[in-house]
Amino acid sequence: MAKLRLGPLLRYVDWETGDNATIWVETDRPCEVEVACADGDEDDAGEGGAGPGGGDADVGARPGGRGAGGCGRTWQVAGHHYALVPVTGLRPGRDVPYRVLLDGAQVWPLADSPFPPSTIRTPAARGDDTADGAGPETVRVAFGSCRWATPPADSSHDPVGPDALDTLAKRLAQDPGADRPDVLVLLGDQVYADETSAATRGRIAARRDIDEPPWDQVADYEEYSHLYYESWLDPEVRWLLSTVPSSMIFDDHDIIDDWNTSAAWLSEIRSTSWWHERVLSGLMSYWVYQHLGNFSPAELAADKLYAQVRAAADGTDLVREFAALSDSDPACARWSYRRDFGRVRLVMVDTRAARVLEEGDRSMLDDGEMEWVRDQLLTDHGGYDHLLIGTSLPWLLPPAIHDAEVWDAALCNGERGARWARIGEKMRQGADLEHWAAFPCSFAWLTALIARVGNGPNAPATICVMSGDVHHAYIAEPHWPGGAGAQPRSRVLQLTCSPVHNSIPRSIRLGFRFGWSRAGRWLGRALARHGRVPRPVIGWRKTGGPWFGNQLMTLTLRGRHADLRLDQARRKGESDDRLVGVLNRRLTQQGDPSHNGG
Repeated sequence: MAKLRLGPLLRYVDWETGDNATIWVETDRPCEVEVACADGDEDDAGEGGAGPGGGDADVGARPGGRGAGGCGRTWQVAGHHYALVPVTGLRPGRDVPYRVLLDGAQVWPLADSPFPPSTIRTPAARGDDTADGAGPETVRVAFGSCRWATPPADSSHDPVGPDALDTLAKRLAQDPGADRPDVLVLLGDQVYADETSAATRGRIAARRDIDEPPWDQVADYEEYSHLYYESWLDPEVRWLLSTVPSSMIFDDHDIIDDWNTSAAWLSEIRSTSWWHERVLSGLMSYWVYQHLGNFSPAELAADKLYAQVRAAADGTDLVREFAALSDSDPACARWSYRRDFGRVRLVMVDTRAARVLEEGDRSMLDDGEMEWVRDQLLTDHGGYDHLLIGTSLPWLLPPAIHDAEVWDAALCNGERGARWARIGEKMRQGADLEHWAAFPCSFAWLTALIARVGNGPNAPATICVMSGDVHHAYIAEPHWPGGAGAQPRSRVLQLTCSPVHNSIPRSIRLGFRFGWSRAGRWLGRALARHGRVPRPVIGWRKTGGPWFGNQLMTLTLRGRHADLRLDQARRKGESDDRLVGVLNRRLTQQGDPSHNGG
């Protein structure tokens, strides 16, 4: 009998029609996967174990047209078996429980599950009122990054504190009527290939000699698959991801710390014996476990690689070839994507694999990627009320850190000569100086693009740049030179939230606080003068934070109104972990804001 190895993950829910979704699973062998939805108008809602029946199509609606659901045959990569099942026939404005069956036998929900049924919640059809008749649709977007899945050695003590995803799952499970995110946006470092747990190290040591490179880090696809098991088989997280749609993007630790920092870094690591297999396995597993689920059924149907993998007896070579091409020529692959949630647009930007690293021509994004991002922000400009730009790396950093990165970029580019260039490269790699500020032309480009969108005749109410990476949370607001009349009509914010489950040393906490201080600003400007770099094209100030802890931010967007909430996972007793509200802030006034900060 086929077994469910991982999942189900509810990845995509259609906000245009409210009638379709996708469910991702991994199984232990080839099989037929069926997703069967309970519909109050269907007689078979309570049946258990109804088989998928006939039909030769790999992916399609439930056989016989019995209510909402879908079925698909698994496909294979590296000896593992997966399915991404389109679910059709859903009704807008419903919250529908579903089951997963493998070759006709029910495998989800688990027989002994303490959690409520997993459900697919669909939005009201476009143009309709919300289900409660209260006017414009509400979209809740929860986001964060950097989740170290290492389970605590003692269940009563976790050295990095309670997990924000675990505590969110507990809140939703205990109170099904609580506000539930419409999408969970995970902004990178979903797995840590270079910082493995004791359990993972033991598993690796049983396979190979960990005294040889890459030592106790992940080496290949099989070891990557274990990272996802360790992260997503956590009971609370598994249930949460089965019932809250998710959108994901990688950051460096999904592959390795400082991934694609510079041309010198890349040249050095490519000279090692182990890197080629590591990066290919990282990109292959990311494509399977994270990337595919970001897309709609229509986009998946148009994806040639996905079609080839599904049609092949074994898709390993196809995915490996794609990963190798992506690594050698980033312009051949696009990891960025766009999602529209009613009148809320999310543009997720790949800030790792699409970089141009040659000194003198460094760019966070290559030309094709910049053109794509510009098109997504400007296409159907009046079709959204809120623009969310997802980038794992913050656009606006603490000013001292921003200036330090611009200074270092100038040194590496030879502004102070060859000796300082060598010093600058050592600092860049040693201190992780590789955010948007370390690519000054890209920083200026993104800033100008945001201003163009925010000043357009159909400017959105808010433009929020959502980021993680830096293991603390803060809110920053930019201001353009020229006074109030020069500010975009949209309210523009940098919203940074990290980590979901990790730690940060006291010295780093003090460093980030110093980065926002007046003394930090003074030091940053002194460094910038030494590097002979001009002031940034905009200024910005911190309007919230910094906050340290395991945390999630949630945007609640309704019409042209926007609210922001920050929740931290706190331990109230020996085993009482919960989310505690740290911030509730209205981002827009009751009227449509006409100026940044309105």
